[in-house]
Amino acid sequence: MTSNTISKSISILIFMGFLSFSTKPFEEMNTIKVRKIEDFEITGNENTNHWKAAEWIKLTQRKSEGGSYGTQVKILYSDRGIYFLFFCEDSKITSTMEEDNLDLWTEDVVEIFLWTDEHYPLYFEYELSPMNYELPLLIPNMEGKFLGWIPWHYFGDRKVIHATGVAGGEKRSGASITSWTAEFFIPFELLSPLNNVPPQKGTQWRANMYRMDYDSGHSTWSWQETDKTFHEYEKFGTLLFD
Repeated sequence: MTSNTISKSISILIFMGFLSFSTKPFEEMNTIKVRKIEDFEITGNENTNHWKAAEWIKLTQRKSEGGSYGTQVKILYSDRGIYFLFFCEDSKITSTMEEDNLDLWTEDVVEIFLWTDEHYPLYFEYELSPMNYELPLLIPNMEGKFLGWIPWHYFGDRKVIHATGVAGGEKRSGASITSWTAEFFIPFELLSPLNNVPPQKGTQWRANMYRMDYDSGHSTWSWQETDKTFHEYEKFGTLLFD
């Protein structure tokens, strides 16, 4: 084999290695870059032009006692807060609760966990149902012992802005649909005085994203896999603010 042939072979191997890395699915990545944008209005759907700046992150279905549905998430941030958009394939809305701050995780729901400083076992959890009811919590997790605290003075610049939408049917519990979306904006003011808030370019937060569905059983999705509970924060992935 000539030196030119060897060089060409090495070049091909390097290119193939780069190609396989660059096409790695988001659900297999431990780190996601979050782009910065200007603030925009929350509408409950993905039609806002600002969302074109973010790529979909696929959540993996970990448990299926009902249908097999796709679930994807987009993330953006601004000077004022962080945005999330969930797209959830579904065939039925299972969401009977009609108040905020209830046990939303016992019905259809999406959830995010934000751990801003790895030095302390303290993170923020947010849940939103298809019917647009919310549960914001600060979670102190002491070696697996955890219980959430609801925000105080939860209004104005400290309140999460959220909206949901459905496709293929009515927005009511028990309705047949084809999908639902959840869009929300978490102001950094709400996360004060947690460390590393607000994030700057290069800041890293640990995080995870989840979904639960109860069409005909209990199905779950997550970005990073956990074992016994969603609260295994050591297994969270990383958000890198770009």
